Amino acid sequence: MPFVELDTNLAAERLPPELPQKLCAAAAAILSKPAERVNVTVRSGLPMVVSGSAEPCAQLLVSSIGVVGSAQQNQAHSARFFDFLTAELGLSTERIVIRFYPLEPWQIGKNRTVMTFL
Repeated sequence: MPFVELDTNLAAERLPPELPQKLCAAAAAILSKPAERVNVTVRSGLPMVVSGSAEPCAQLLVSSIGVVGSAQQNQAHSARFFDFLTAELGLSTERIVIRFYPLEPWQIGKNRTVMTFL
């Protein structure tokens, strides 16, 4: 069950239509997870600084069970997420930062229990 959170200082009007749905589909493909299990949040218009500059930028947080736990996995994921974000947001790679967090099944609650028991 991946969680993908995109924060950007771009105004909502500058974001492509359907960005949350497009990011969901991209994350599902990149992480090899069904889209029905991907959770996406997009926050725009935030006061942000990346690499010491408040120029247009974005930060992506990707957390999931079992697919973001190694440097090799995240190197491959990173390249594909950067391709998606540069195309959709019109930002250079220097203005985007991605953070990967591996999760354990007991850290995600759903249907009144945790994923360990589902």
